Amino acid sequence: MNTNNRLVLGFVLMVIVLCSAACSQAGSIWAKKDKNMRDLYTDDVARNIGDILTIRISEDSKVDNKAKRDLKKETDKSTVFDGKVGGFADLGEFGISAESTNELKSKADYKDERSFVDSITVVVVDILPNRNLVVMGTRDRNIAGDIQTIEASGIVRPSDIAFDNTVESKRVADFHIVTRNAGVAARYTRPGWLGTIFDIIWPF
Repeated sequence: MNTNNRLVLGFVLMVIVLCSAACSQAGSIWAKKDKNMRDLYTDDVARNIGDILTIRISEDSKVDNKAKRDLKKETDKSTVFDGKVGGFADLGEFGISAESTNELKSKADYKDERSFVDSITVVVVDILPNRNLVVMGTRDRNIAGDIQTIEASGIVRPSDIAFDNTVESKRVADFHIVTRNAGVAARYTRPGWLGTIFDIIWPF
């Protein structure tokens, strides 16, 4: 076998080997996509009814209400009478004087600071004509007998949803949040019946 034949034969063998390797890996390259696997470029932002998104709750409220009132009224009245009667009897002069003072001072100072930080995942329950999303969700926690229930609802603008499918609570319109506590710790966070009666009888 001459040199040219050997070169041709070697080239053919190389092509056969490469084709065999490609065919053996074709199954992994063109494998059917698993529906349980997340696509790298999938957009998971909530758009349709039934989609979910997470609301990051960060609510701070501060109330500082002060009222001060200072009222004062002074009255001084004096009257003098002439004691002549019919031009005959002279009883002299006598007078009447009166003084009165009325004073009112009041002061009220009310301060209230609260902070609530949490997160809750809600479901899109409706889509408005302008494509805004109506969301609603509930979450229950039961930790060692202490039960906390959080309910949240509102309207979310799609452009306010971040790439990680979250939205800040301050960007949720008509945002309503209700928290309820029950269980062992609930009795310590509410006034007792005796304290409630005293608050009704003597509210000040």
